[in-house]
Parts: sequence; structure tokens; C-alpha cells
Amino acid sequence: MDTLLSSSPSVVVQSFLSPVRTIASPSKLHSTVATFSSTPPVNAGFRRNHLPLLRPFTSSTTPNFSIRCGAGVKEITESEFPSTVLESSRPVLVEFVATWCGPCRLISPAMESIAQEYGDRLEVVKIDHDANPQLIEEYKVYGLPTLILFKDGQEVAESRREGAITKAKLKEYVDSLLETISVA
Repeated sequence: MDTLLSSSPSVVVQSFLSPVRTIASPSKLHSTVATFSSTPPVNAGFRRNHLPLLRPFTSSTTPNFSIRCGAGVKEITESEFPSTVLESSRPVLVEFVATWCGPCRLISPAMESIAQEYGDRLEVVKIDHDANPQLIEEYKVYGLPTLILFKDGQEVAESRREGAITKAKLKEYVDSLLETISVA
């Protein structure tokens, strides 16, 4: 139970928040001290199934995010990059992502859909930004997610795209890239 005490007898505030700190007022006229404790008072009048609203994140409550690949998208590493991307006979759309990147998680379902829809004409792979620093430096990936199309071992000119994108815009982007490389 958290209790705020004041020199005024009418000021007593109780709260069920987690402990924060003890505060003492430097003023000699008003001696104010706040103390915090994380144990709720006995018979606090809790309603059934009522939980405190605010809880601090601890290592056991911090959410863990991951970028999962479905059947259409393959996650590769630096060691697999040459054989999977540079030596591929088909065009390869590379998505640079990170587990902590919100926009990366946002477009993940759209990338899965593109991988399945264009599976006969295009290969889609993901590269983890944090686990592959040499590729990030080599291809100058500054924003996430970054999409780059490779054909015949080379980055296709003007194929680079950074940031989140809707499924419809992603489909337009892939269609225009495939059209560009088929004409060339």
C-alpha cells in the first residue's frame, strides 16, 4: 500500500502502485514525507478479479518479439547470402528486418503473402539486421524495414525501399520491379 503523509492531518492518500521512491520536502514549514510499499493492505476492499492497473516491466514480464517466417519467406544469414541471393537464377527480394522494429512486424504478413503469390517468379528472404552487421554495412541499410531486389547477383537499380508499406502498395512495388527487370 502506498501512503502519502503530510503535516496536515486531513491529507492521507492511499494507492496500490508499485514502489517508486521516498520524497522529503526541504521546507521546515511543511514537513512532507511520501513512502511507498508494494504490499496491499489487508482487507483493501478489492473487488473480485480486480488487479492493479500499472505494473512495471521486469525481465519476466517484458514482451519478447520475433520476426517469424512462414512457408514463403526464408530467413538467411551472411554465410547463406552469396548462394541464396547472389547466385540465384531467379530475382530475389531481400527484406532487412529487426526483432525490435515495429514496422518490420507490421509488414511481415504482407511479405508472406507476396512470397506465396509470386513464388513462381520471385524468391523472398529476410535478413536480421542485428545478426548480420557486415551485410548491413555493405548494402548501406540505414532504415528498417529495407527492401532490395537482386537479379543476377546485382542490386536492381532503384529497387531499394525503406519503411512500412501496405499490402496493396507492396504488390504495386513488386509488379513494377518485375516489369522493369523483364524489359531489361
